[in-house]
Amino acid sequence: MQLNIHSSTLKLGPTQWQSYLSNDGDPFSQFAFHAALERSQSVGGKSGWQILHLEITDQGKPLALIPSYLKQHSWGEYVFDFEWANAYQRYGLNYYPKLISAVPFTPCAGPRILLAPKVELTKVLALLQQQLPHLCAKLNLSSWHWLFAQAPDWPIAEQQNWHRRTGCQYHWYNHDYTSFSDFAARLTSRKRKSINKERRAIVQQDIDFTWQQGHTIETEALNKFYACYQSTYLKRSRQGYLTFEFFAELLANMPNNLLLVTANREGQPLAYALFFIGKDTLYGRYWGCLEEVEFLHFETCYYQGIDYCIANNLSHFDAGAQGEHKLARGFIPQLTHSYHYLAEAGFDEAIGQYCKAETAQIEDYMQWAQQALPYKADA
Repeated sequence: MQLNIHSSTLKLGPTQWQSYLSNDGDPFSQFAFHAALERSQSVGGKSGWQILHLEITDQGKPLALIPSYLKQHSWGEYVFDFEWANAYQRYGLNYYPKLISAVPFTPCAGPRILLAPKVELTKVLALLQQQLPHLCAKLNLSSWHWLFAQAPDWPIAEQQNWHRRTGCQYHWYNHDYTSFSDFAARLTSRKRKSINKERRAIVQQDIDFTWQQGHTIETEALNKFYACYQSTYLKRSRQGYLTFEFFAELLANMPNNLLLVTANREGQPLAYALFFIGKDTLYGRYWGCLEEVEFLHFETCYYQGIDYCIANNLSHFDAGAQGEHKLARGFIPQLTHSYHYLAEAGFDEAIGQYCKAETAQIEDYMQWAQQALPYKADA
């Protein structure tokens, strides 16, 4: 078996890439998504993200494709390892470059190791573990990081000698609801009244919402959305990671995976949220507003997403990373797993202790979060 390196998504090509996906409905694994990142220069150049996809073959027969990026910093990953980088620096070692197998700027769990038909993940990971020391030595890498692995891959990943990091996100699940009120009926009286109050406050300000999906998304709306997206970052004195060309590429090449929600008041746009649509999952990704309005973020990014899932029979809503306030709105705490290989074995003990302590904290928090959920005891 061989481990091959590809420095361009575009040169790898859609036919070869998509052959690893079969019926997978994850929008962030698609060739079009990674190609848009490259064409728009959201990765490459001076971004600190250099394309370095790994492909495993056996006598020329494709086994697995692992979309990966060589990193010169740790921004845009959402599995924070700045403390690890500082530790390396204190010992006079370079933490960068490192290699991550991930979707840039996208903290959504999903398939990160794409398998050809009838290929077992166990076989691929065994080869990867064998080859990582050679790959890191050849490219002068400090480490390899498999971020936001999908849950079905966890048991096999646990068999390797890699460090596991645990995180927590908040997801909403559709239990065959027929309406938002059907969902709200499963909540405790106090939480239901609180959510209804937030939604009424938006209606009372004459704010309504439009959904645009696929080719119904107008170029003008996409331009205004992008201005809002950038304004969200500028409030924190930085630019957004993604270029306008990235979103335009997505609209051109994977339109059916896009949902643009617009909040309007008196016919004028007030806020935007861009969602991605998977096979059975809605992903909340980007948001921005032209005016700060109380509860507008909750309505645009959460309640409209729940409405869409119910209307379109989607079973799962991943509303994005972080946000403990989602608990009170019916989102369930969900574990995330990432796996990490360090070329410098001298750090293994310290990093192992770090990961163990972090996992214990997350597990304690998960127990508390489960008790804080707003659902009725019999729901």
